[in-house]
Amino acid sequence: MREFVRAVLIFLVFSIMTGLAYPLGITGLARLFFAQKAAGSLVAGAGGRVVGSELIGQKFVSPRYFHSRPSANDYDATGSGGTNFGPASAKYFKDVAERVKKARAEDAIAPDAAVPADLVLASASGLDPHITLDAALVQAPRVAAARGLPPETLKSLVESTAEGLYTGGQPRVNVLLLNLAVDRLEVGKR
Repeated sequence: MREFVRAVLIFLVFSIMTGLAYPLGITGLARLFFAQKAAGSLVAGAGGRVVGSELIGQKFVSPRYFHSRPSANDYDATGSGGTNFGPASAKYFKDVAERVKKARAEDAIAPDAAVPADLVLASASGLDPHITLDAALVQAPRVAAARGLPPETLKSLVESTAEGLYTGGQPRVNVLLLNLAVDRLEVGKR
């Protein structure tokens, strides 16, 4: 019986240490040293209202905004994941062909010009907040026309928001942060 009591006590002590004390301690240190990131990297828009996280992609459909990568789960952060369709899937090819057709129509991409892959291929998580700089620049004329902004001004803004590199070595742009910068630019134009 003594061994049983001892085992239960050890179980309780380690449960409190690893299930309560350690997570609370790490969370406290993260909030102390990395407050913005520990709070979810939330982004505030006009009026200080939280409009999203810079770590999670969002659906933008208006021609006034840059569009994110396609999402297999409609940007639902509670169920991230890809389509699980492989290159042998007819549905995969149909979906990609429809996205290519849509991207060409929306952004006036010539029939012989390449469409940036991240405008037509969903990310593995379905929540990728970034697109390549090329994908953003392809969309810039549409956004400039929809907002009545000079195309060169918008192109400069897009290039100035480029950050870091994707694994493939291309500069990337956070779509939410870019769209907020375009909103601020448009407000400043008035």
